[in-house]
Amino acid sequence: QVQLVESGGGLVQAGGSLRLSCAASGSIFSINAMDWYRQAQGKQRDLVARIWSGGSTYYADSVKGRFTISRDNAKNTVYLQMNSLKPEDTGVYYCNTYPGLVSWGKGTLVTVSS
Repeated sequence: QVQLVESGGGLVQAGGSLRLSCAASGSIFSINAMDWYRQAQGKQRDLVARIWSGGSTYYADSVKGRFTISRDNAKNTVYLQMNSLKPEDTGVYYCNTYPGLVSWGKGTLVTVSS
């Protein structure tokens, strides 16, 4: 089964950028789609972005135009480029597969200060 490790989070000022990475222990080549989720403190985990194997993407309205999801099948890695960050982007970011979730990783914390 694929195992996932997220990285790249940190503290950034509003308007700044971060690039998150999601490294998979197994091949993601055959996985239909990969997702990034965000969980703010005390709130549910919400889907932020999705990328299908063919390259099509989906973004939540709250991040559209600011975030870009990409995947490198050769490196078994999915990325989330986050620009023009806002305080409301603060949270723990997780990646997972779609459809069908695998075990959640520990996530990576993003904190955006105003």
